[in-house]
Amino acid sequence: MSTLRAVIFDTDGVLLDSAALHAAAWKSAFDGCLDTWASAGGRQSPFDAEREYRGLVDGKPRHDGALAFLTARRIALPEGAPDDPPGCGTVWAVAARKEHAFMETLRTRPVEPFDDVRPALSRLRNQTVRCAAVSASRHARPLLESAGLAGLFDALVDGADADRLGLAGKPDPALFLEAADRLGIAPARAAVVEDALAGVEAGRRGHFGLVVGISRTRAPEAEVQLRAHGADVVFPSLTAVAERVCGAVP
Repeated sequence: MSTLRAVIFDTDGVLLDSAALHAAAWKSAFDGCLDTWASAGGRQSPFDAEREYRGLVDGKPRHDGALAFLTARRIALPEGAPDDPPGCGTVWAVAARKEHAFMETLRTRPVEPFDDVRPALSRLRNQTVRCAAVSASRHARPLLESAGLAGLFDALVDGADADRLGLAGKPDPALFLEAADRLGIAPARAAVVEDALAGVEAGRRGHFGLVVGISRTRAPEAEVQLRAHGADVVFPSLTAVAERVCGAVP
């Protein structure tokens, strides 16, 4: 702990109260296609916006999340192309359907930061701990800017960067490693803070000095899953993260 000099935060569900919006958008995208898929390969049950969201799509790029769900449900679709319009016929079309649903939600429901974000970031920066934000979403940067948080980070890596640089999505650690590189900090001297199972697994694979799972609901099963996927510790808030890291910085 005494060697930590940076903290890399996931965005959705850690910094911004947006995980529920993503879960709802995925449910809209998948459930709207169930009749089509049922006629092709048997009846499908509705998307579970808690269990399947957390286990299959949370924290992943849209295409990877769509493919993970389809694979788990044994639904075989053509790959399609990234410019496919929203629909049910290809993996990329389903991903586009989720994107459309999410954008429609943002028109009527702004995304707010959690109350503990600004105090935690302020304490870390006062201790000269460098901070970065990471997200697989292309929306992360504008959402952080609209929430007034973007200026509080020394580096930001989002879905647009991932596309431009060819970075693999979580659970691959590429996004976190890119953030560490931009901070000029070795992974072993940085902490990763994540609420998604794919995210804590990415932190473990990247050999970061500390992998923190965030479970704001304090649900015991969530802590068990986060630890099983690679979290060294699990906290209910960023306040605990700042106290743990700042307490170890000389």
